[in-house]
Amino acid sequence: MTTSSPRSAPATFDAHAAAYEAPRRRLIPPFDAFYGTAVDALELLGRPPRRVLDLGAGTGMLAARVAAAYPDAELVLTDGAPAMLEQARAALGARAEVHVADLADPLPAGPFDAVVSALAIHHLDDAGKRRLFARVREALPPGGVFVNAEQVAGPTPCFDRRYRAWHEAAARAAGTDDAEWASALERMAHDQPADVESQLRWLREAGFDAADCLFKDHRFAVLVARRAQETPSESS
Repeated sequence: MTTSSPRSAPATFDAHAAAYEAPRRRLIPPFDAFYGTAVDALELLGRPPRRVLDLGAGTGMLAARVAAAYPDAELVLTDGAPAMLEQARAALGARAEVHVADLADPLPAGPFDAVVSALAIHHLDDAGKRRLFARVREALPPGGVFVNAEQVAGPTPCFDRRYRAWHEAAARAAGTDDAEWASALERMAHDQPADVESQLRWLREAGFDAADCLFKDHRFAVLVARRAQETPSESS
């Protein structure tokens, strides 16, 4: 099976930008729990976030939910597809600072109280994911939180085949037709998902002191990691 580079994906997603959001509830069967858990995970900060970076923000679906939950937060969005970011800018207005950038590019200047992402990081290969996790950790202050609402692989080929079959069946039960599923498959051709356990291990190896999976339904999971608070000796 051939895989595409992360830099080939933006053109595909730009082509679908205008019609991207409407079918999301059909193509993400646990839509409300998935996005809701991602926003709720920011409570792990113990205070409202002041500055939040959304990686691979697309049309701003996750950022809009963060904005609604935290009306005083400054939002910084990155994505490699300019047409999608334009939709995010239109929806969020002055609340959002946007940057056209791929996930492999340097992050905007931090620090950020939280870094979030939804359905984007699985476009990187495993080495790229691990490098990104390390950069995210460095962009967070002590106690900062990383939330990744992600499409994940099964832990074995057998589980992965079952997850993929479930995904199509659940989407079609929600009203997805042949054309919509074919379009989804075109986008998923860029996917390189990893299983949950591997990603939690990579987050810990990147220097996060704690990482966990807060939600999982077949191919959809919400992973969270926290940068350790400084001890008195470290902050002196």
